[in-house]
Amino acid sequence: MKKIYEYILGFKINSSPENELLNNIEKDLNSNKKNIIFNINPLILINHYKDNKTVSIINAEKYNIPDGIGVVLASKIHRGIIKERIRGIDLFLDICNIAQKNHKRVFLYGSKEGVANKAKNELLKKYPKLVICGIENGYVKENIALEKIIEFKPDILFVALGSPLQEEFIINNKELLSNISIIMPIGGSLDVVSGNIKEAPEFYKKIHLEWLYRMIKEPKRFKELYKLIKFILVVLFRNNCYNKKVKEDL
Repeated sequence: MKKIYEYILGFKINSSPENELLNNIEKDLNSNKKNIIFNINPLILINHYKDNKTVSIINAEKYNIPDGIGVVLASKIHRGIIKERIRGIDLFLDICNIAQKNHKRVFLYGSKEGVANKAKNELLKKYPKLVICGIENGYVKENIALEKIIEFKPDILFVALGSPLQEEFIINNKELLSNISIIMPIGGSLDVVSGNIKEAPEFYKKIHLEWLYRMIKEPKRFKELYKLIKFILVVLFRNNCYNKKVKEDL
């Protein structure tokens, strides 16, 4: 069978088309299989590619999506198998739709106070039968958030703390959250869904420059630019040092 994973800077990334990925996620959800879905983008790659522990934990999951045009381009440079980008916010919304169809409970954790509640209201307009069993802002103490999440027993947990905090929260607490079927970091998705931050116009989306639009709107993000440059250089000149040959024939 054809290979569906590619390694970029040591990270195992799923190359399945989005519709196929969603079908598999839904099947796993209804089979009570547990999955953490990591959105792999250039910043996550460059922040963690030398951290063997984090790489190993993320690579244990099967739905690490190529969320970033930089990941797709890195694959093309090395004649890889990743053909399309899967936007984290799109997958987040699609999983909300899956949750609605299958009567699964969702918990929203993260962003500033009030944002998750606004996002909840907007999601319910789009998915009227979606059960959002709990929300918590990202500024409460971690132990308080954990207690609330565990108490409300969601089937699906979305974590919007921004990278790398959201990935660290999930990795550090995965044992405590082991009864949750789907856990997914979603970055600024709650801000976008709530209307707190405007999504990039279609022009920027078509040319894959949403990241530039975000930097223009939030100048503090320009500090991330040097990491993007570093990612390009590492992919061009050192990728083979960190890549592993894909052994899975799935």
